[in-house]
Amino acid sequence: MERPKSLTELVTGTIRDWIVSGRLDLGEHISEVRVATELGVSRTPVREAMNRLEMEGLLKVEPQKGTFVFCLAPEEVAKLCDARVCLETAALKEAIRTNSGLLLERLRSCTAKMTIARENDDVSGYLALDTEFHQHFFDCSGNRFLDDAYQAIAQKMASLRNRLGRHPDHMAKSFREHIEIADAVGKSDTDTALAILRMHIDRKEGSYWNVATKDAG
Repeated sequence: MERPKSLTELVTGTIRDWIVSGRLDLGEHISEVRVATELGVSRTPVREAMNRLEMEGLLKVEPQKGTFVFCLAPEEVAKLCDARVCLETAALKEAIRTNSGLLLERLRSCTAKMTIARENDDVSGYLALDTEFHQHFFDCSGNRFLDDAYQAIAQKMASLRNRLGRHPDHMAKSFREHIEIADAVGKSDTDTALAILRMHIDRKEGSYWNVATKDAG
C-alpha cells in the first residue's frame, strides 16, 4: 500500500511543477512567505521543500539576497546538453539492443498521443508526452544507473523544453524528429536512430540558451 505523501512532499511537488511548467520564470525570486500564503500552509514545509529543490538544482540560494529559480549561463546550457546526449544515446542504444519490441511499442503509442495533442492544440499535453518519449529510452534500457544519472538533469531539461516547446515551429520540428526516431527503431537501425537523436538535442542547444536568457532577463 502506498503511503500518503507528507505536506512537505506535496509542497515540493507543487513548487517543482511551477518551475518546470514555466509558471515561475528562470531566475525569479521566490520567498517562503509568498509560497506559504498561496498554498495556505505554514513556512516550515515550504522551507523544507525549498531545501529539497535546492539539492535538486531547481532553486539557488544567494546569501543576503534570497532564493531564486535556477538559470543557466551559455556554457552551462552546453554542458547540460552534452550530458543529455551522452545519457540518452547510451540508453537508446541499450534499449534497442535488449528491448526493441517494447521500446517501439511505447514510442509508437507516445507519438500517436502526440498527434492527438497537436490536433487539439494541447500544448501542455504534448510537452508532457515529449518528456515521456525520452524517458522510455531509460525505462526500456534495463539500466537503472543510467536512469538515476538522467534524473539528475531531467527536471532542468523539462523546464527548458516546456518553455521552448511552446513555439509552433519548434513543436513541428520536434514532432517530426520523434517520428523519425521511432521509425528507425522499428527498422532496428540503431545508427540512424542515434544520429537523429543527437541532431534533435544539438539543434535545441542554442534555442535553450535563447529561452534561458530571455526568461531570466
